[in-house]
Amino acid sequence: MKTLKNTTLLFLALIFTLSLSNNLSAQNTGGGKTGIGIMLGEPTGISLKIWNNQRTAIDAGLAWSFSGKDAIHFHADYLLHKWLDVEKGDLAFYYGLGGRVVFSDDPFVGARIPLGLNYLVENSQLGLFFEIVPILDVLPDTDFDANGAIGLRFYF
Repeated sequence: MKTLKNTTLLFLALIFTLSLSNNLSAQNTGGGKTGIGIMLGEPTGISLKIWNNQRTAIDAGLAWSFSGKDAIHFHADYLLHKWLDVEKGDLAFYYGLGGRVVFSDDPFVGARIPLGLNYLVENSQLGLFFEIVPILDVLPDTDFDANGAIGLRFYF
């Protein structure tokens, strides 16, 4: 359990440090570089995204897992974006690396590899996203898993 607490503190410190590292805003978030909203899927909960510059961002989620584990799920990812050509708004394919901690009767820790699409609505403070995330759990046992979500964030 001590390892789980240390891992959670490490994730929070990573998010805080990286969010302060660069004050550039995203491609076209309208309202600013920080977005907060909801994600629906596995898990379902609150989503936060902080853009470091036009290509990189930190994303985090605090959610509830409904996949039979009935657990609180926390994740944090470092994301790289490749902007795609679209007529309206801004669309990016993203990929990254992160980690998760799941707090349940049998807590576990894993590495995440998020893959997704992020759409920033033209002349708006809204962003939509869709992602699939292969996961390698490493504590207490090694196991493969996957998450997926769609979501909406408001940027300020």
